[in-house]
Amino acid sequence: MASASLLKSSPVLDKSEWVKGQTLLRQPSASSVVRCHPSAASGLTIRASYADELVKTAKTVASPGRGILAMDESNATCGKRLASIGLENTEANRQAFRTLLVTVPGLGNYVSGAILFEETLYQSTVDGKKIVDVLVEQGLVPGIKVDKGLVPLTGSNDESWCQGLDGLASRTAAYYQQGARFAKWRTVVSIPNGPSALAVKEAAWGLARYAAISQDSGLVPIVEPEILLDGEHGIDRTFEVAQAVWAEVFFYLAQNNVLFEGILLKPSMVTPGAECKERATPEQVADYTLKLLQRRIPPAVPGIMFLSGGQSEVEATLNLNAMNQSPNPWHVSFSYARALQNTCLKTWGGRPENVKAAQEALLIRAKANSLAQLGKYTGEGESEEAKKELFVKGYVY
Repeated sequence: MASASLLKSSPVLDKSEWVKGQTLLRQPSASSVVRCHPSAASGLTIRASYADELVKTAKTVASPGRGILAMDESNATCGKRLASIGLENTEANRQAFRTLLVTVPGLGNYVSGAILFEETLYQSTVDGKKIVDVLVEQGLVPGIKVDKGLVPLTGSNDESWCQGLDGLASRTAAYYQQGARFAKWRTVVSIPNGPSALAVKEAAWGLARYAAISQDSGLVPIVEPEILLDGEHGIDRTFEVAQAVWAEVFFYLAQNNVLFEGILLKPSMVTPGAECKERATPEQVADYTLKLLQRRIPPAVPGIMFLSGGQSEVEATLNLNAMNQSPNPWHVSFSYARALQNTCLKTWGGRPENVKAAQEALLIRAKANSLAQLGKYTGEGESEEAKKELFVKGYVY
């Protein structure tokens, strides 16, 4: 498919009209901001009280040999995970599993941050200790999912947009007070459904507004436009769409005065669609993905924390390892949910006597991905469970 026809047409504004028409762009006063790059023509701005902290937090999360544990599943999604091992979706069962995850001895050696759902941010462990405090003691930075989920995008080709900007400023301020230091907002782009120019612009604009608001509250924003694995398309089509999506995202991040040194990215790896007959090797995935990053991501961004997106635990680790076989301008690491938790969950099975073994299973996966971040993972001794594909068609997070 020619690049000129990359995005299916839809009646949308061009960039100048889009930005001009927004009423949410901040007009900060000189007394409330510091100019982080006074010599730069772009004149990026951020609150004086948070600029240094944002950079420090981002660098802490993007530290060598470490990545992110994504445990921010909504209560409904968490219920599906619990149902897979025969447990009811109750707060007590969610608390038990989350306690298991955050209390793994030595987790902080391989994991630098944990993304939490709102319930978890305010939750305590089964022993009555605040989960946020447990994470800090483990050496992990607490993060928080702030979007309100996906809803149908009117006027598109059965695509979606991510809601949650209403009230975000007050929510992020409260999350900061509760101990969160970074945030996550996930929106998606579907290749089989287009993607339409409208859907890509909506995804990019929403991410940019969220990022600006989060930084204004002291939270490092994880920018996550997930290009879904669903589809029969080849790796070249994924690469083509990803280039267009990331160009839009960084255009609007700049328009919203987002400090690049104070963000983290959570992109999809460039892979074929899950139903494509031609599979890609880890080396091919690494080649395409690094080429995408080099063309679209400024080196000022400290960390690229990849999502697994339904890859098996081993596949996600092998692909990450392949990307770290040579030096990169960024910290190239992981922000995995299922690709860290799956074997752990199955090992636990909801039984107290299995907690230690389940924690060991999580630590094995965390260590494997730590080695992959350093380019030293070999794949030896992996279990059959870890090799199972985790892709679910039409997956709802």
